[in-house]
Amino acid sequence: MPHLAKVVLNCQTGMHDGLETLIQSFIRDGVTFVAVTGKDASLIEDVIDELCVGDGSEPYSMLTSSHPDDSLATVVAFAESLDLEFSGPVEVIEF
Repeated sequence: MPHLAKVVLNCQTGMHDGLETLIQSFIRDGVTFVAVTGKDASLIEDVIDELCVGDGSEPYSMLTSSHPDDSLATVVAFAESLDLEFSGPVEVIEF
C-alpha cells in the first residue's frame, strides 16, 4: 500500500537500520512532507534531507521538520495544519 503524501515519523528508539529503505519508499510513493518526532529526530531529519538530495543530479523535493521535544499528538496536529500543496491526511509511522 502506498504511503500518504504527509507522514509523521514517530521515532521511539532513535536512529536504526531501515531508514534509507523507508525513505526510498517515500520517494517512490510521492511523499511530499515528513515530520520527525522522538529520539534522534533532528539527526533523522538530516539523514532524510541527505537521502533526498542524493548526489545532486536528481534531488527529490520533500519538506521535512523535526520535533524532538513535542508529543506525537502535537506533531500530527502540526502536519494536519499544513495546506496548499501540503494539504491532505497524515500517516503516522512508528520507526
